[in-house]
Amino acid sequence: MASPSRIELRPGNVFIGVGTDMHEYRTHRCGDLRIEHAGEKVRLSGWIHRKRDHGNLLFVDLRDHYGITQCVVDSSSPIFGVVEDARNETVICVTGKVVPRSDETVNSSIPTGEVELVIQEVEVLGPAETLPLQVNSDEDYGEETRLRFRFLDLRRDRVHSNIVLRSRVISDIRRRMTEQGFVEFQTPILTSTSPEGARDFLVPSRLHPGQFYALPQAPQQFKQLIMMAGFDRYFQIAPCFRDEDARADRSPGEFYQLDIEMSFVTQEDVFAALEPVLNGVFNEFGDGKTVTAAPFPRIPYEDAMLKYGTDKPDLRNPIEMSDVTDVWRGTDFKIFAKGIEKGAVVRALPVPSAANQPRSFFDKLNDWARKEGAGGLGYILFQDGEAKGPIARFLDEDRLSKLQNITGFEDGDAVFFVCERAETAAEFGALARTRIANELELIDQNTFKFCWIIDYPMYELDPRTGTLEFSHNPFSMPQGGLEALEAKDPLDIKAFQYDIVCNGIELSSGAIRNHRPEIMYKAFELAGYAASEVEARFGGMLNALKFGAPPHGGSAPGIDRIVMLLAGEENIREVTMFPMTQQAQDLMMGAPAVVSKSHLEELHVRVEMPPTKDE
Repeated sequence: MASPSRIELRPGNVFIGVGTDMHEYRTHRCGDLRIEHAGEKVRLSGWIHRKRDHGNLLFVDLRDHYGITQCVVDSSSPIFGVVEDARNETVICVTGKVVPRSDETVNSSIPTGEVELVIQEVEVLGPAETLPLQVNSDEDYGEETRLRFRFLDLRRDRVHSNIVLRSRVISDIRRRMTEQGFVEFQTPILTSTSPEGARDFLVPSRLHPGQFYALPQAPQQFKQLIMMAGFDRYFQIAPCFRDEDARADRSPGEFYQLDIEMSFVTQEDVFAALEPVLNGVFNEFGDGKTVTAAPFPRIPYEDAMLKYGTDKPDLRNPIEMSDVTDVWRGTDFKIFAKGIEKGAVVRALPVPSAANQPRSFFDKLNDWARKEGAGGLGYILFQDGEAKGPIARFLDEDRLSKLQNITGFEDGDAVFFVCERAETAAEFGALARTRIANELELIDQNTFKFCWIIDYPMYELDPRTGTLEFSHNPFSMPQGGLEALEAKDPLDIKAFQYDIVCNGIELSSGAIRNHRPEIMYKAFELAGYAASEVEARFGGMLNALKFGAPPHGGSAPGIDRIVMLLAGEENIREVTMFPMTQQAQDLMMGAPAVVSKSHLEELHVRVEMPPTKDE
């Protein structure tokens, strides 16, 4: 049989007359058709997802936002050549008859898998050129290609589904907040700089030469001012802008958070408002995984650092560290004993049922520890009521008994030890805790475990300068109020500050705010701010505090991180519509970009480039 004549593919070509009794583009969506539609004449529009040539039959998987329908055209059809010539991702409109698939060809993996569409009419709506990445493939084409052609990447099923999930999560959060009596308001994007912990993005003012707006790192001052203005419960899906380096769980440039603030509340009131929202969202979209029930555990910051080595603990990991410095103090194991004399601490990591691991497992961990800059990872095995291992002989029965009382180890367990300065011991202990749990597959992958980290220190020392600075939000209320600021060592002052953590990911920071101007002046004074500077930088808030400010507090869980957890992704890029690269560039839109000299002159800005390496 002679091949059907080829027809040029161009937008608008209609190859078989289109009836006037149908919608111009579709009667159904590509995810709609079921067995009950068999025998109907329908019209679909979408992208060619995949084609399969079976000789006399050409199968086309047609895809739109809602799903995929298999379409088929016979080689004897005058439109066969048109469909055959169309590349993947060409947009077409097809009209035809819905027919049942035979029992052996039913595709149970898709909702439309019991039927197919026999194509009688086709219109090419948008031809596709050769693709830089395959939409119908899960192959990783690398960050640069994926983000340069993000509009194609977004057509891929996994990314597309993640973005839809994001929309559903945001809608669900809005509903839950509204049902609790929160009211949604929008705060300004162009504002002033504020110490929120990162660099600001600055916007030059045309009308005020030499002056700059800042994009908000968070709506912090505005949401507090909303409370001072007499509103009681505020929320916003707020855009935030921070000029900081990218991480897997942090996008450079901008991100979104569920920003909330409440009046006349204690810390526990904030927790009670957020916990049902988070529990509900994760139960709704968590794909059947268990979720921590309210109230979530409250873990003081100092306890978190001791037990987990971090203020972002993954509670799915059953390993908890203990301080066993006294167990090793004065022993003949000189590495630990001499380290303790010089100010080191010893942390123990009891690992359930690890004593039966082969020697290679422990050697491998030791090698890893040395690569991380530690001296090694000492260990003791407990089997058949006996302590074994390279350093077991240095502990007598009394010390072993004390070790058991502290760590709670049982027969069959192994206990690892870290001996370093306190900060280093916490940091390396956290790494070791995660490494060991991953090696032994101890982390429960079918649960979301939440906790609050509370009682953060109000201040900390800058490690570079040794000067006192805020450790968290500078507008937080210190525990003990003004009296604590005036009488205590600043490093001993705790604040009503808290983070919420899920599976080792920090979702939000929050605090009960300072609502007294005299406390604000004193808090900033200890951090090196003169009263005049506080007035110059935070005059709006200070003025509001002087005219009757209610006790208030809030929090701001990150939308991107919530969706990342729910989608099971390890990189926040996978749940962001148009993310930037790790170098904070938008390759698709070409941002940032050089602007014209006239534009700079209008803004009264002159560019001075940094010297090159050769200069």
